[in-house]
Amino acid sequence: MSDNGVTIRPLAEGDLEAVVAIGGAEGGAARRGFFEKRFAAMGADPEAFVSLGAEADGRLVGFLLARLLQGEFGGTERVGVLDAVSVEPGRRGRGVGAALLAALEEALRARGAVELRTQVEWNRPGLLDFFARHGFSLAPRLVLERGTAGHDF
Repeated sequence: MSDNGVTIRPLAEGDLEAVVAIGGAEGGAARRGFFEKRFAAMGADPEAFVSLGAEADGRLVGFLLARLLQGEFGGTERVGVLDAVSVEPGRRGRGVGAALLAALEEALRARGAVELRTQVEWNRPGLLDFFARHGFSLAPRLVLERGTAGHDF
């Protein structure tokens, strides 16, 4: 147990419902489909993922989901990609997210990753601030996207 009253542990298959609930607590879409697919992928290839939960008083109060990549976009080094992180609203600001990130960094280093990446929607200032406080900065690359309908290739 850490000084913020949580224990960090790997997520288990039975954590799906709690992850969906915590992930949807911000009033956005619950993203059940995303989480179901991620849990299935983690079960099929556990070495390609790091999934951690923060537990307090016998229940999940936060989580993060990350994956490992190598050779993406011409790179040669192994990197971790943080896809989702969330903490129950009543537990935010108490070090739960920081504990999850510290455990993720340790797990990624143990698996040979040299960098941690994530992306954030620009209109999420609280999350942007959280990442900035934990050493993240803008990457020297731009993410570009477009729809596939109505374009000549």
